[in-house]
Amino acid sequence: MDISNGEIINAAPTVHEEKKGGQQISLPESKYSEFISTLPTRNDWKFMPLHQYQGHWYFTIYLQAILAAQEKFQAQAGDLILCTYPKTGTTWLKALAFAITTRSRYSVSESPLLTSTPHDCVPFMEIEIGRKETFTRDPENPLIATHIPYDSLPTSVATLGCKIVYFCRDPKDVLVSMWHFLRARLPEGIDEDAYCNMDDSFKSFCEGIALNGPYWDHVAGYWKASQEYPEKVLFLKYEDLKEDTVSNVKKLANFLGYPFTPQEESQGVVQQIIDLCSFENLKNLKATKDGAFSENSPFVIKNSLFYRNGKSGDWKNYFTEKMGTHLDQIVEQKLRGSGFSFLSQ
Repeated sequence: MDISNGEIINAAPTVHEEKKGGQQISLPESKYSEFISTLPTRNDWKFMPLHQYQGHWYFTIYLQAILAAQEKFQAQAGDLILCTYPKTGTTWLKALAFAITTRSRYSVSESPLLTSTPHDCVPFMEIEIGRKETFTRDPENPLIATHIPYDSLPTSVATLGCKIVYFCRDPKDVLVSMWHFLRARLPEGIDEDAYCNMDDSFKSFCEGIALNGPYWDHVAGYWKASQEYPEKVLFLKYEDLKEDTVSNVKKLANFLGYPFTPQEESQGVVQQIIDLCSFENLKNLKATKDGAFSENSPFVIKNSLFYRNGKSGDWKNYFTEKMGTHLDQIVEQKLRGSGFSFLSQ
């Protein structure tokens, strides 16, 4: 596989990163390690370096997974790709899409979402590919998710014309959600503020130096695609889905190719799916409280960490209005000319 300027070298040594005043972080051996070592690197998020690849910044482990997906993932005709920037409502989008596309197989009371998490029901292409030699798809499940930017998606996604749903969110809330999530992932007993404090995180995010960042470039790539190929790319906002859930869920179902019938609507199926996939319902399930995502892999995460707040405007509890305005101005300037604005309603 040719990446950037040359072939990836197999069997690269294990990567070790030394951090001042902290632990040594040891990463799994990867055939992509030598290639990654040639990329621009920043250490803004001190617990692990970020590497710039194809215009975006990634933590080492996740970049290894993206490279694996680009090399190995083969889309299938009829695939439905759920695309998000991290911490923009991925879990909610997965749940809704899965409930919509499987409602003829499972009644709401029997949905796998009651005993498994949305991440179990809708796999990430890069994480599944990155941790397994063979990636076995459920032939009855057309859904697959990713955080990969539009221009870096595996080529087969575009070649086969797969439908894409993109879900974005107010960048201020994205930053706060990311900040909490990364702090929760730090080793127990570590000084969280030394490795991930809000002032440093805010500064780095505003510079575009964040996982999968810059955020505005991630958004712009999918927004442009949705304008050029509206029949193939649906662009949704988290705040719109919160504000008018019913009409946006129906829009999602129509786009995915699973529209609600008049009979289903009269029977309240739309609202049943909304209730099933609500933040409160999913957060309180046994699978969420007790389980973990991607166990026995570098990506293992307690399922409960995917459910913290779910509210819009929570950023006001973590940084000032002045800081919020500053971030808004940066994002608006970066998106200028695209036709999209987070500030327009």
